[in-house]
Amino acid sequence: MKLPRRNFLHLAAGAAALPAVTRFAFAQAYPTRPVRIIVGFPAGGPGDIVTRLMGQWLSERLGQPFIVENRAGAAGNIGTEAVVRAPADGYTLLLTTVSNAVNATLYDKLNFNFIRDVAPVAGVVRVPNVMEVNPSFPAKTVPEFIAYAKANPNKLNFASGGNGTASHMQFELFKLMSGVSMVHVPYRGSAPALTDLLSGQIQLMFDPMPSSIGHIKAGKLRALAVTTATRSELLPDLPTVRDFVPGYEASTWFGIVAPTNTPTEIIEKLNNAINAGLADPKIKARLAEMGGILLAGSPADFGKLIAEETDKWGQVIRTANIKPE
Repeated sequence: MKLPRRNFLHLAAGAAALPAVTRFAFAQAYPTRPVRIIVGFPAGGPGDIVTRLMGQWLSERLGQPFIVENRAGAAGNIGTEAVVRAPADGYTLLLTTVSNAVNATLYDKLNFNFIRDVAPVAGVVRVPNVMEVNPSFPAKTVPEFIAYAKANPNKLNFASGGNGTASHMQFELFKLMSGVSMVHVPYRGSAPALTDLLSGQIQLMFDPMPSSIGHIKAGKLRALAVTTATRSELLPDLPTVRDFVPGYEASTWFGIVAPTNTPTEIIEKLNNAINAGLADPKIKARLAEMGGILLAGSPADFGKLIAEETDKWGQVIRTANIKPE
Protein backbone atom coordinates (compact mmCIF):
# COMPACT_ATOMS: atom_id res chain seq x y z
CA MET A 1 0.00 0.00 0.00
CA LYS A 2 1.44 3.34 -0.99
CA LEU A 3 1.16 5.80 1.88
CA PRO A 4 0.88 9.52 1.02
CA ARG A 5 3.18 10.69 3.80
CA ARG A 6 3.41 14.28 2.60
CA ASN A 7 -0.35 14.59 2.28
CA PHE A 8 -0.83 13.14 5.74
CA LEU A 9 1.55 15.56 7.36
CA HIS A 10 -0.29 18.36 5.59
CA LEU A 11 -3.59 17.04 6.99
CA ALA A 12 -2.16 17.09 10.49
CA ALA A 13 -3.03 20.74 10.67
CA GLY A 14 -6.68 19.90 9.84
CA ALA A 15 -8.78 20.79 6.86
CA ALA A 16 -11.30 23.63 6.91
CA ALA A 17 -14.72 22.86 5.50
CA LEU A 18 -16.68 25.87 6.80
CA PRO A 19 -16.26 29.62 6.42
CA ALA A 20 -13.73 31.00 8.88
CA VAL A 21 -16.18 32.94 11.05
CA THR A 22 -18.59 30.02 11.28
CA ARG A 23 -15.80 27.61 12.14
CA PHE A 24 -14.50 29.89 14.86
CA ALA A 25 -17.92 30.29 16.46
CA PHE A 26 -18.50 26.53 16.21
CA ALA A 27 -15.18 25.78 17.86
CA GLN A 28 -15.73 28.35 20.60
CA ALA A 29 -18.96 26.61 21.57
CA TYR A 30 -17.57 23.06 21.19
CA PRO A 31 -18.48 20.74 22.75
CA THR A 32 -22.19 21.32 23.25
CA ARG A 33 -23.09 17.63 23.65
CA PRO A 34 -21.38 14.36 24.63
CA VAL A 35 -18.29 13.26 22.68
CA ARG A 36 -17.51 9.61 21.94
CA ILE A 37 -13.97 8.24 22.03
CA ILE A 38 -13.88 4.90 20.24
CA VAL A 39 -11.38 2.29 21.46
CA GLY A 40 -10.87 -0.58 19.03
CA PHE A 41 -9.95 -3.06 21.77
CA PRO A 42 -11.68 -4.65 24.79
CA ALA A 43 -12.07 -2.84 28.09
CA GLY A 44 -9.32 -3.20 30.66
CA GLY A 45 -6.27 -3.04 28.39
CA PRO A 46 -3.63 -0.30 28.47
CA GLY A 47 -5.28 1.70 25.68
CA ASP A 48 -8.66 1.54 27.40
CA ILE A 49 -7.10 2.70 30.68
CA VAL A 50 -5.34 5.62 28.97
CA THR A 51 -8.54 6.64 27.19
CA ARG A 52 -10.70 6.59 30.31
CA LEU A 53 -8.13 8.60 32.20
CA MET A 54 -7.96 11.23 29.47
CA GLY A 55 -11.72 11.10 28.85
CA GLN A 56 -12.44 12.00 32.47
CA TRP A 57 -10.00 14.91 32.24
CA LEU A 58 -11.59 16.20 29.04
CA SER A 59 -15.06 15.91 30.55
CA GLU A 60 -14.02 18.07 33.50
CA ARG A 61 -12.02 20.49 31.34
CA LEU A 62 -14.53 21.02 28.52
CA GLY A 63 -17.81 20.61 30.38
CA GLN A 64 -19.35 17.73 28.42
CA PRO A 65 -19.14 13.95 28.88
CA PHE A 66 -16.40 12.23 26.89
CA ILE A 67 -17.76 8.70 26.66
CA VAL A 68 -15.42 5.77 25.99
CA GLU A 69 -16.93 3.19 23.66
CA ASN A 70 -15.15 -0.13 23.11
CA ARG A 71 -15.58 -1.55 19.60
CA ALA A 72 -13.19 -4.47 19.60
CA GLY A 73 -12.39 -6.66 16.62
CA ALA A 74 -10.16 -7.09 13.58
CA ALA A 75 -7.07 -5.76 15.36
CA GLY A 76 -8.73 -2.40 15.94
CA ASN A 77 -9.97 -1.96 12.37
CA ILE A 78 -13.68 -2.13 13.28
CA GLY A 79 -13.41 0.80 15.67
CA THR A 80 -11.22 2.74 13.26
CA GLU A 81 -13.68 2.35 10.40
CA ALA A 82 -16.51 3.58 12.63
CA VAL A 83 -14.59 6.78 13.29
CA VAL A 84 -13.44 7.51 9.73
CA ARG A 85 -17.07 7.13 8.58
CA ALA A 86 -18.38 9.47 11.31
CA PRO A 87 -19.18 13.17 10.72
CA ALA A 88 -16.09 15.38 10.92
CA ASP A 89 -17.53 17.53 13.70
CA GLY A 90 -15.36 16.61 16.69
CA TYR A 91 -17.99 14.44 18.37
CA THR A 92 -16.46 11.10 17.39
CA LEU A 93 -12.78 10.53 18.16
CA LEU A 94 -10.50 7.50 18.02
CA LEU A 95 -7.92 6.22 20.46
CA THR A 96 -5.20 5.38 17.95
CA THR A 97 -2.26 3.08 18.65
CA VAL A 98 0.75 1.57 16.98
CA SER A 99 -1.68 -1.10 15.70
CA ASN A 100 -3.15 1.43 13.27
CA ALA A 101 0.32 2.12 11.86
CA VAL A 102 0.90 -1.62 11.47
CA ASN A 103 -2.52 -2.37 9.99
CA ALA A 104 -2.06 0.20 7.22
CA THR A 105 0.35 -2.24 5.53
CA LEU A 106 -0.59 -5.57 7.12
CA TYR A 107 -4.14 -5.48 5.69
CA ASP A 108 -4.32 -4.77 1.97
CA LYS A 109 -8.12 -4.71 1.69
CA LEU A 110 -9.23 -2.26 4.36
CA ASN A 111 -12.34 -0.18 3.72
CA PHE A 112 -10.39 2.97 4.61
CA ASN A 113 -6.95 4.50 4.27
CA PHE A 114 -5.81 5.40 7.76
CA ILE A 115 -3.27 7.96 6.63
CA ARG A 116 -5.78 9.73 4.41
CA ASP A 117 -8.93 9.39 6.50
CA VAL A 118 -7.89 10.71 9.92
CA ALA A 119 -6.63 14.02 11.28
CA PRO A 120 -4.13 13.79 14.17
CA VAL A 121 -5.26 15.55 17.35
CA ALA A 122 -2.69 14.77 20.05
CA GLY A 123 -0.28 12.16 21.27
CA VAL A 124 -0.82 10.94 24.82
CA VAL A 125 1.77 8.41 25.94
CA ARG A 126 4.41 5.94 24.79
CA VAL A 127 4.75 2.70 26.80
CA PRO A 128 7.85 0.47 26.59
CA ASN A 129 7.69 -3.24 26.05
CA VAL A 130 10.06 -5.51 27.94
CA MET A 131 12.21 -8.18 26.31
CA GLU A 132 11.81 -10.99 28.82
CA VAL A 133 12.48 -14.68 29.33
CA ASN A 134 11.58 -17.37 31.82
CA PRO A 135 14.11 -17.39 34.71
CA SER A 136 15.15 -20.95 33.78
CA PHE A 137 16.47 -19.73 30.42
CA PRO A 138 20.28 -19.62 30.40
CA ALA A 139 20.72 -16.14 28.91
CA LYS A 140 20.87 -13.26 31.39
CA THR A 141 21.63 -10.42 28.96
CA VAL A 142 20.67 -9.43 25.42
CA PRO A 143 24.11 -10.35 24.00
CA GLU A 144 23.90 -13.76 25.71
CA PHE A 145 20.42 -14.27 24.29
CA ILE A 146 21.53 -13.38 20.76
CA ALA A 147 24.52 -15.73 21.01
CA TYR A 148 22.35 -18.58 22.33
CA ALA A 149 19.68 -18.07 19.65
CA LYS A 150 22.28 -18.00 16.87
CA ALA A 151 23.81 -21.21 18.22
CA ASN A 152 20.34 -22.82 18.23
CA PRO A 153 18.58 -21.52 15.09
CA ASN A 154 14.82 -22.14 15.00
CA LYS A 155 14.97 -24.14 18.22
CA LEU A 156 13.57 -21.35 20.40
CA ASN A 157 10.00 -20.05 20.47
CA PHE A 158 8.88 -16.47 20.91
CA ALA A 159 5.31 -15.64 21.86
CA SER A 160 3.09 -12.78 20.76
CA GLY A 161 -0.50 -11.70 21.21
CA GLY A 162 -1.14 -12.52 17.54
CA ASN A 163 0.14 -11.73 14.05
CA GLY A 164 0.72 -8.02 13.58
CA THR A 165 0.40 -7.14 17.27
CA ALA A 166 2.96 -4.85 18.88
CA SER A 167 4.67 -7.77 20.63
CA HIS A 168 5.01 -9.59 17.30
CA MET A 169 6.26 -6.60 15.33
CA GLN A 170 8.79 -5.62 17.98
CA PHE A 171 10.35 -9.06 17.88
CA GLU A 172 10.36 -9.11 14.07
CA LEU A 173 12.30 -5.85 14.12
CA PHE A 174 14.70 -7.35 16.67
CA LYS A 175 15.03 -10.46 14.53
CA LEU A 176 15.89 -8.46 11.41
CA MET A 177 18.40 -6.24 13.21
CA SER A 178 20.11 -8.94 15.31
CA GLY A 179 20.11 -11.82 12.83
CA VAL A 180 18.50 -14.41 15.13
CA SER A 181 16.11 -17.04 13.83
CA MET A 182 13.25 -18.25 16.04
CA VAL A 183 9.80 -19.80 15.73
CA HIS A 184 6.86 -17.41 16.16
CA VAL A 185 3.98 -18.75 18.27
CA PRO A 186 1.00 -16.37 17.97
CA TYR A 187 -1.64 -16.48 20.70
CA ARG A 188 -5.13 -15.03 20.89
CA GLY A 189 -4.04 -12.15 23.08
CA SER A 190 -1.04 -11.41 25.24
CA ALA A 191 -2.49 -12.91 28.46
CA PRO A 192 -2.30 -16.57 27.36
CA ALA A 193 1.11 -15.93 25.80
CA LEU A 194 2.35 -14.54 29.10
CA THR A 195 0.96 -17.59 30.91
CA ASP A 196 3.02 -19.94 28.74
CA LEU A 197 6.13 -17.79 29.18
CA LEU A 198 5.69 -17.98 32.96
CA SER A 199 5.40 -21.78 32.75
CA GLY A 200 8.50 -22.06 30.56
CA GLN A 201 6.74 -23.42 27.46
CA ILE A 202 7.87 -20.32 25.53
CA GLN A 203 11.36 -18.86 25.74
CA LEU A 204 10.87 -15.19 24.84
CA MET A 205 8.28 -12.44 24.74
CA PHE A 206 8.20 -8.70 24.16
CA ASP A 207 5.40 -7.67 26.51
CA PRO A 208 4.03 -4.26 27.56
CA MET A 209 5.55 -3.19 30.84
CA PRO A 210 2.23 -2.75 32.73
CA SER A 211 1.31 -6.43 32.41
CA SER A 212 4.79 -7.81 33.14
CA ILE A 213 6.37 -5.59 35.76
CA GLY A 214 4.73 -7.39 38.68
CA HIS A 215 6.10 -10.74 37.49
CA ILE A 216 9.53 -9.20 36.90
CA LYS A 217 9.73 -7.72 40.39
CA ALA A 218 8.53 -11.02 41.88
CA GLY A 219 11.31 -12.91 40.06
CA LYS A 220 8.87 -14.93 37.95
CA LEU A 221 10.25 -13.41 34.75
CA ARG A 222 13.73 -12.22 33.83
CA ALA A 223 13.78 -8.89 32.03
CA LEU A 224 16.65 -8.46 29.59
CA ALA A 225 15.95 -4.96 28.23
CA VAL A 226 13.30 -2.36 27.45
CA THR A 227 12.40 -1.61 23.84
CA THR A 228 12.30 2.19 24.04
CA ALA A 229 15.25 4.41 23.14
CA THR A 230 15.76 5.38 26.79
CA ARG A 231 15.59 3.45 30.04
CA SER A 232 12.39 3.24 32.04
CA GLU A 233 12.07 5.01 35.38
CA LEU A 234 10.20 1.96 36.69
CA LEU A 235 13.16 -0.35 35.94
CA PRO A 236 16.08 2.09 35.90
CA ASP A 237 18.77 -0.60 36.06
CA LEU A 238 17.45 -2.38 32.97
CA PRO A 239 19.30 -1.52 29.74
CA THR A 240 17.63 -0.80 26.42
CA VAL A 241 17.71 -3.19 23.47
CA ARG A 242 19.47 -0.53 21.43
CA ASP A 243 22.38 -0.63 23.87
CA PHE A 244 23.24 -3.92 22.15
CA VAL A 245 21.38 -3.65 18.83
CA PRO A 246 22.26 -0.15 17.57
CA GLY A 247 19.31 1.84 16.24
CA TYR A 248 16.62 -0.44 17.70
CA GLU A 249 13.55 1.36 19.07
CA ALA A 250 9.97 0.21 19.49
CA SER A 251 7.10 1.02 21.78
CA THR A 252 3.35 0.89 22.21
CA TRP A 253 1.99 4.42 21.85
CA PHE A 254 -1.45 5.98 22.21
CA GLY A 255 -3.03 9.19 21.00
CA ILE A 256 -6.23 10.73 19.67
CA VAL A 257 -7.29 11.28 16.07
CA ALA A 258 -10.49 12.59 14.46
CA PRO A 259 -12.06 12.11 11.02
CA THR A 260 -10.36 14.02 8.23
CA ASN A 261 -11.82 17.52 7.66
CA THR A 262 -12.60 18.05 11.34
CA PRO A 263 -12.29 21.85 11.77
CA THR A 264 -8.80 22.96 12.71
CA GLU A 265 -10.15 25.07 15.58
CA ILE A 266 -11.74 22.01 17.20
CA ILE A 267 -8.57 19.96 16.78
CA GLU A 268 -6.55 22.73 18.39
CA LYS A 269 -9.01 23.02 21.28
CA LEU A 270 -8.79 19.29 21.94
CA ASN A 271 -5.01 19.35 21.57
CA ASN A 272 -4.67 22.16 24.11
CA ALA A 273 -6.93 20.32 26.57
CA ILE A 274 -5.05 17.03 26.20
CA ASN A 275 -1.67 18.73 26.65
CA ALA A 276 -3.01 20.43 29.77
CA GLY A 277 -4.01 17.00 31.05
CA LEU A 278 -0.53 15.64 30.42
CA ALA A 279 0.82 18.48 32.57
CA ASP A 280 -1.54 17.63 35.45
CA PRO A 281 0.37 15.95 38.32
CA LYS A 282 -2.31 13.29 38.93
CA ILE A 283 -2.44 12.21 35.28
CA LYS A 284 1.35 12.30 34.99
CA ALA A 285 1.63 10.08 38.05
CA ARG A 286 -0.93 7.58 36.75
CA LEU A 287 0.79 7.31 33.37
CA ALA A 288 4.17 7.01 35.08
CA GLU A 289 2.83 3.96 36.94
CA MET A 290 2.46 2.32 33.52
CA GLY A 291 6.04 3.19 32.63
CA GLY A 292 4.67 5.80 30.27
CA ILE A 293 6.65 8.47 28.42
CA LEU A 294 4.45 11.50 27.70
CA LEU A 295 3.81 12.51 24.08
CA ALA A 296 2.75 16.12 24.58
CA GLY A 297 2.95 18.20 21.41
CA SER A 298 1.08 19.68 18.47
CA PRO A 299 -1.23 17.84 16.04
CA ALA A 300 1.59 18.05 13.49
CA ASP A 301 4.01 16.43 15.97
CA PHE A 302 1.64 13.51 16.43
CA GLY A 303 1.03 13.30 12.69
CA LYS A 304 4.77 13.03 12.12
CA LEU A 305 5.00 10.16 14.63
CA ILE A 306 2.13 8.28 12.95
CA ALA A 307 3.65 8.74 9.49
CA GLU A 308 7.10 7.62 10.64
CA GLU A 309 5.72 4.58 12.46
CA THR A 310 3.59 3.60 9.45
CA ASP A 311 6.65 3.74 7.22
CA LYS A 312 8.80 1.84 9.72
CA TRP A 313 6.43 -1.05 10.38
CA GLY A 314 5.46 -1.21 6.71
CA GLN A 315 9.09 -1.95 5.87
CA VAL A 316 9.28 -4.65 8.56
CA ILE A 317 6.06 -6.29 7.32
CA ARG A 318 7.23 -6.36 3.71
CA THR A 319 10.74 -7.58 4.56
CA ALA A 320 9.54 -10.34 6.89
CA ASN A 321 6.54 -11.14 4.62
CA ILE A 322 4.10 -10.98 7.53
CA LYS A 323 0.46 -11.81 6.80
CA PRO A 324 -2.65 -11.22 8.93
CA GLU A 325 -4.18 -14.19 10.72
